[in-house]
Amino acid sequence: MLNRVLGLTLAVAAALAAAVAVAAAPGAPAAAPDNAVLDWYRYAGQEVNQAAQMRGQPQRARLETAMVQGAVYNAVNAIAGTNQPYLAAPSAQPWYSKDAAAATAAYRVVIALLPDRQPALEPLYEQSLAGIPDGTAKNGGIRVGEEAAAAMLAAREEDGRDGPRKPVIGTEPGEWRPTPPAFAIAPMAWIEDVEPFLIPSAERLRTRGPNRLTSGVYAKQFAEVKELGAANSATRTAEQTEVALYWDKAPWGEILVSLAQSQNLNTNDTARLLAMVSLAGADAEITCISEKNYWNTWRPITAIREADTDGNPATTPDPNWTPLIETPGFPEYPAGHTCGSGAIVGVLQSFFGTDKVQFSAFSSGSGTTRSFASFSQALDEVIDSRVWGGIHFRTGDEVGARIGARVANWASSNYFKPTSRRKERGWPSSPSASWPA
Repeated sequence: MLNRVLGLTLAVAAALAAAVAVAAAPGAPAAAPDNAVLDWYRYAGQEVNQAAQMRGQPQRARLETAMVQGAVYNAVNAIAGTNQPYLAAPSAQPWYSKDAAAATAAYRVVIALLPDRQPALEPLYEQSLAGIPDGTAKNGGIRVGEEAAAAMLAAREEDGRDGPRKPVIGTEPGEWRPTPPAFAIAPMAWIEDVEPFLIPSAERLRTRGPNRLTSGVYAKQFAEVKELGAANSATRTAEQTEVALYWDKAPWGEILVSLAQSQNLNTNDTARLLAMVSLAGADAEITCISEKNYWNTWRPITAIREADTDGNPATTPDPNWTPLIETPGFPEYPAGHTCGSGAIVGVLQSFFGTDKVQFSAFSSGSGTTRSFASFSQALDEVIDSRVWGGIHFRTGDEVGARIGARVANWASSNYFKPTSRRKERGWPSSPSASWPA
């Protein structure tokens, strides 16, 4: 998914260095201290994102993050027993150490994916275990974590990662081709063939496709991105420029961490939140890449420079037009960033049982902090940002957000349901500001 930008940040799992502040509701408990789930979300996110960048495949970080967080959830939930397992649950006692289970599950999955990083991660793993008293509870948690990691690795063996599919370079009007200045071709077409984590198949979410080149809607959106998305736009406001740059390095990863802290989530529900976001985000990426490959549409920079070939009398070419943000090296429709952000927002709305959660976040893209009154407000900005950045037409952004929302709805409707143990203890199915330990 995701486009180069989202892979660099989510971002739905990274932007790990971004500083984020989330406003708790008045009277809410103080932020909960970090636990092993949050610690290893940071450690694992750092490793898989850096490795993916070095391989020139930032989008694969979404898939690997989903594997890590799915295993962590299955380990912690096996002990807590509060929700449906993602995969078959290891046997566990409720007094086993959840921190030991979480650290072990994450560590084992990451070093299996990135064996050369074991020397760097082993001291962190030993540090995590050192803070847990020796004994049966610790040993039991370690075993549960190992079994959860092994189950995830087995489930994802030969799942289609690194398959042979290659991007198709078009030559006709409307077809995608590499864009200046780098004319890069991102090696990500194979993601379409990866087995989804939650949804039955990406094809079931096939969309109606982009606007026809000769349509009035296309001409209107062409004019919008041409005017507001240009590097030298005279009409884009300072705030619109800030929004474009802000979401170019989307701080979703630290927003998730800060939400877990400010909303006082316990270890069980922190693991569930991060798993839901990561697994849904991965499936949104798979679906998005499938759509990109299927429709294979040109980017605004190509459309604007070659507008004399589109058959639409309402569009005019500008052979020197350049976007504010450098164009990623793969097709335009739908927007990968909004696919991922739509999935994140959909999960957050379902998890917290409301859209209205206030938060503020710093982005290294703009060097500024922005505040939001709701999750949907942030998603609206993401949609606008890709137009104002000059790399997407509005329809591609909006459709991407709908894809993400549909994936999130499937995840919430079919996975992670509360079990009788949660109901017997009087826990709600969606967390509020305060949770029992």
